[in-house]
Amino acid sequence: MAADPRVVVVTGAGGAGCGRSISARFAAHGAAVVVSDIDEVGARETVRTIEAAGGRAAECLADVRDEASVRELVSFAERTFGGLHVLVNNASATHVTGDTIGGWTEPLETDLLGAIRCTRWAIDAMRRAGGGAIVNIASISALWHGRRTAGGFAGYDVAKAGMIRMTTRLAELATSDNIRVNCLAPGWIATGGALAYWESLTAAERETRGVPSRLIAPAEIAAAVERLASDRSLAGRIVVWWSEDQPQLVEWADRGYRRVEPFALT
Repeated sequence: MAADPRVVVVTGAGGAGCGRSISARFAAHGAAVVVSDIDEVGARETVRTIEAAGGRAAECLADVRDEASVRELVSFAERTFGGLHVLVNNASATHVTGDTIGGWTEPLETDLLGAIRCTRWAIDAMRRAGGGAIVNIASISALWHGRRTAGGFAGYDVAKAGMIRMTTRLAELATSDNIRVNCLAPGWIATGGALAYWESLTAAERETRGVPSRLIAPAEIAAAVERLASDRSLAGRIVVWWSEDQPQLVEWADRGYRRVEPFALT
């Protein structure tokens, strides 16, 4: 594969999960990667991992909840590597169990408004660079119309639903500015608490509790993100990846409610 000349910013890349895998994949193919996180130690570890494999990376501490911090992140990418061509909106707030509506603010500020802030300033930089690509990381949890089994994180679900709609609304940027915005909505990923919980259950318990029989590996997520950032035929599109299936591209202008039942007005 030819070396990738792009400059990539990955938010939430300081953990040991998808952000690090996404960063490492782009770097392995030759891209220069800006590793962004609020965790300085984690961000430096991601950079060390990339550099040890012969890649190019630099960390930039940034809090996506803060406008000035986001502006500096984009400026850092341009100063350090000469531009910005790919943004991966991966930063996510810590999940809160049993949260009420009053606890929705943090995931909305980080997952949704943080992604909006990053996207806003990235668009300006990509215009200067002649175009680019943005990949939003949402979740299948944004797709449910209610649940048959307990679970989920309310504020997180709302934020991820917003990211999906933001993606489709920005599809026109592909025509006006050569900037493609796409979104990956994955299921359960083999990292952190999801992996620990999955491993604590038997196969029978997983089936009873509505837990998938397999998890998606971070490396698989990274491959999907790279495809969305590179495939010039895709703009404003959503890829849904239920854990037990293969990734599926949602039809453009899909109504999202194919199985319905009559609702009488009288």
